[in-house]
Amino acid sequence: QVQLVESGGGLVQAGGSLRLSCKASGRAFATYAMGWFRQAPEKEREFVAAINWSHDTTSYADSVKGRFTISRDNVNNAVYLQMNSLKPEDTAVYYCAADRPFRVPAPTQPQEWHDWGQGTQVTVSS
Repeated sequence: QVQLVESGGGLVQAGGSLRLSCKASGRAFATYAMGWFRQAPEKEREFVAAINWSHDTTSYADSVKGRFTISRDNVNNAVYLQMNSLKPEDTAVYYCAADRPFRVPAPTQPQEWHDWGQGTQVTVSS
């Protein structure tokens, strides 16, 4: 099992930027994909971005392509989500997730992910 702790959320004006961080501990970090999901009030949890365990292949939801960038640091067991040009509709609780080892490509359905962080709130004001 992997323990995940997110940080970096907060309140930002539309057009601004935030960088989310997720620190992992537990099983070997470099062996599994990492992802970010978000959940707005009264909405289902949705896929935001993922980065594969090998070759750093990334995938993004259409709604964030060109604005968000996911990256990982296998030395420090961390994954990041750089969010630029934020919009009010990006407001949500953002969750970090870890996949099971060695799966390619990373899944986009929340129920397929193995471990979850507690979430960090991102609020974008208009």
